[in-house]
Amino acid sequence: MTKPTVDQLLEAAVSAVPAGEIRTGQQQMATAIAESLETGVHLLAQAGTGTGKSLAYLAAALLSDGPVVVSTATLALQSQLIATDLPRLVDAVAPVLGRRPTFAVFKGRHHYLCAAKVGTDEEEEGTLFDDGDDGGWLGQRSRLGKDMSRLTDWASDTGTGDRDDLDPGVSDTAWRQVSTSARDCVGASNCRWGTECFAEAARERARSADIIVTNHALLSIDLLHGRSILPDHRLLVIDEAHELADRATSAARAELHASGVDRLSRRSTKICGNDMSGRLAEIADHLGVAIADCPQTRLLTLPESLREALTLLEGACREAVSGIGNVRPDAADYMARTQLKAQLTEAQETAQRCLIDADSDVRWCEGDGRGRALVVAPLSVAGVLGEELYADRVVVATSATLTLGGGFDTVAGSLGLSKENEHTGEGGPAGVHTGPVWRALDVGSPFEYRKQGILYVAAGLPRPTASGLSDAAADELVRLTTALEGRTLGLFSSRRAADTAAEVLRARTDLPVLLQGEETLPLLVKKFKADPRTCLLGVMSLWQGVDVPGDACQLVVIDRLPFPRPDEPLSAARAAAVDAAGGSGFAAVSVPHAAIRLAQGVGRLIRTASDKGVAAVLDPRLHTARSYGPYLRKTLPPLWYTTDGDKVHAALRRLAARPVDSTRGS
Repeated sequence: MTKPTVDQLLEAAVSAVPAGEIRTGQQQMATAIAESLETGVHLLAQAGTGTGKSLAYLAAALLSDGPVVVSTATLALQSQLIATDLPRLVDAVAPVLGRRPTFAVFKGRHHYLCAAKVGTDEEEEGTLFDDGDDGGWLGQRSRLGKDMSRLTDWASDTGTGDRDDLDPGVSDTAWRQVSTSARDCVGASNCRWGTECFAEAARERARSADIIVTNHALLSIDLLHGRSILPDHRLLVIDEAHELADRATSAARAELHASGVDRLSRRSTKICGNDMSGRLAEIADHLGVAIADCPQTRLLTLPESLREALTLLEGACREAVSGIGNVRPDAADYMARTQLKAQLTEAQETAQRCLIDADSDVRWCEGDGRGRALVVAPLSVAGVLGEELYADRVVVATSATLTLGGGFDTVAGSLGLSKENEHTGEGGPAGVHTGPVWRALDVGSPFEYRKQGILYVAAGLPRPTASGLSDAAADELVRLTTALEGRTLGLFSSRRAADTAAEVLRARTDLPVLLQGEETLPLLVKKFKADPRTCLLGVMSLWQGVDVPGDACQLVVIDRLPFPRPDEPLSAARAAAVDAAGGSGFAAVSVPHAAIRLAQGVGRLIRTASDKGVAAVLDPRLHTARSYGPYLRKTLPPLWYTTDGDKVHAALRRLAARPVDSTRGS
């Protein structure tokens, strides 16, 4: 059978969607991916909301000569691909391909039941670097018992062992009793339950699939471990690519908790003896005091007490690991010894990493009480991404937010791509390149943003000076929400500002007000969709994770530009490094950070071609700051722009007068 064209595959894929039709941007993106597969030039493709980018890259991916990996940042998109897009796609393209393509999901081991732990009576005490205190001991044990009973019954019935298939779910504490981490797993070949391993079965399914769906966290771990985890593949599609650098940074960070070292001391008693256990317990106490005395800012130099505790920990763990030695697979306590050795090694390596005054790492302390931790994370992951991400495969990075300030350079740099290697000519790459060769494409959005929405900047308000909500901003919030009679999503830069906004709206209007934290987020969003008079207020997770098309959300209010906090250690360290090199840390770090978050927040407004509304920013700097205001505005969807509050209030009153379509946004 003749190999189909990308046009034929996309036409088949779109025809399976109710009322589906190929969109111009969707066609451009699919064609560009097909060209990348032929030329080997990596692709950065910005595709605005409504483009249908997932079908574009899935259809084009079927032209690959080998397996394809698709990585997402959010569980919502991963679920959409597995539950909706891929089942529909493989049925639709089967007549064109002459076969039905296969797909599978690839998750970390901790997502699956561990056959070695199911049915045992041992209680997992928590992971080494997590605080295991969940509060309310008696209530905790009661809930744990019920959850464990459910898990025991489910373990004998499930065919996948995948936590996402357990409905309703169980607490994290209960799940830890029946799952294992990659660090603690001894490997299927060394485990007596290896032939029954759910994680290995899932990985075997993935190895034989045409399309493998994973997440940025596992992709990052794969990159940090020499690409030894994901199956070999010809094409990697990174959706929500603007999130990858942050996820890779999270995967590369390490933490030490005093409570975790204390648990390690208890676990080492039987294998390493009382003396070593006692030494680790003393070190845990020393570490806890030292961390408690540290400020929550970057540690350019370690306080002497903390350096001493880390030195003692590194030495004790090294000695304990040496004492355990090589563990024979036929030993009765093989699993316990192997896991303890891995935990001691990780603690040793983390202590050693914190002790080294390396310019490539950033150290700080964070948290409160028993959860306080010493953290170390890389200053940048661009080098790792540049070295590991692009070799021996074609990479397509896509998102609705890849151009910041109108250009791809910032996001490309964060992904390890250099401007010098951008390919803008026709055909394949030419010339000599010292890094990955890439091209950029912005396919736009099918939405008519200037006709559908308004970007309003309250330029007359005072510049925000505190983490709360000023009286003037609160007054403007009341005017906006009352003009529309609800239908408002309020996105705030701090918990304090969100709480103040809720208090003001509840005191000065009769609108129903939902506040993040008072109920679970899914329930809040469900209530927000159900009642068009409602206002939903919250912080960062609402900026990225809420999709409410239709009349339920016609006003998005943002209290201030989402710059990182000046005392946030990692951002501050990155800005300082740029300053030291002669650049502007604020322009290179803080402004792009704000641009991405602001674009995500404003992007909550227009979700379909029939949506209408206003995105209101109560921070005048978006209009008045000459150095970065235009850059931020270029990053946003091209809504009609104004600073005239009277015009905006009138437009909202006209929207409020329209009949509400209760079928939209459901």
